Amino acid sequence: MKYSYAELAKMIDHSLLHPTMTDRELEDGCRLAAKYGVASVCIKPYAVKRAAELLHGTGVHVGAVIGFPHGHSTTESKRYETELACRDGATEIDMVINVGKALSGEWDYVERDVQAVCDEAARQGARVKVIFENDYLIQGGAGLSSDDFKRQLCQLCERAGAAWVKTSSGYGFVKQPDGSYNYRGATESDLKLMRANVSDRVQVKAAGGVRDLDGLIKVRDLGGSRCGATATAAMLDEYRRREAAEQAGQNGVAKSAAIGVGGY
Repeated sequence: MKYSYAELAKMIDHSLLHPTMTDRELEDGCRLAAKYGVASVCIKPYAVKRAAELLHGTGVHVGAVIGFPHGHSTTESKRYETELACRDGATEIDMVINVGKALSGEWDYVERDVQAVCDEAARQGARVKVIFENDYLIQGGAGLSSDDFKRQLCQLCERAGAAWVKTSSGYGFVKQPDGSYNYRGATESDLKLMRANVSDRVQVKAAGGVRDLDGLIKVRDLGGSRCGATATAAMLDEYRRREAAEQAGQNGVAKSAAIGVGGY
């Protein structure tokens, strides 16, 4: 296999964010995350304390979303939400930028918003992933093309102290021509662009649309270090199947070679 199980499992932030998620589903999700040895669970703020209890000693981080999913809370609300989540045991924070302010060209506001969360997280010993919500940025804004807009956000987030820049929330639904709502989530072009426009101090996280092992591998190939996922078990079970098949093939070749050596 191209990457080890641990390398891929430790890319996954197991997402437990559906609006209808019950307490039982949350607890089952935390146990699944521990079983598969992923990087973290990504959960709602009210659930942090329970998740921290369930995951204590497992090596799986507890991550909380802040200003989620639309990013329109006040800066002080985001800061205080971060403080509370960290007190409850979160060591990673996934915050959403104020997309409307960014599209209005209010860059100073957006940077202060991000920095307030990053500074609070740093005081609490946590790291921050900043969500752009790229599906809302397809047309660009504030006089910038889509790509230049995302470049501006990358640079802003690095200055503000972000540990990751992140493509999407997974809930950035956009109205389609037929009236339905959908989203693309992480794309190859966005991952390349974001990786190229932050330094090595900042990592890149993909979210939305990565639903199988090949997609996870592609994210790593493109320089992503984390990936939000709900299909964690399917991805990592598929890894084990491929690993077993590869090992069986190698054993078969070795056996054939050994038989051949016997010769006449």
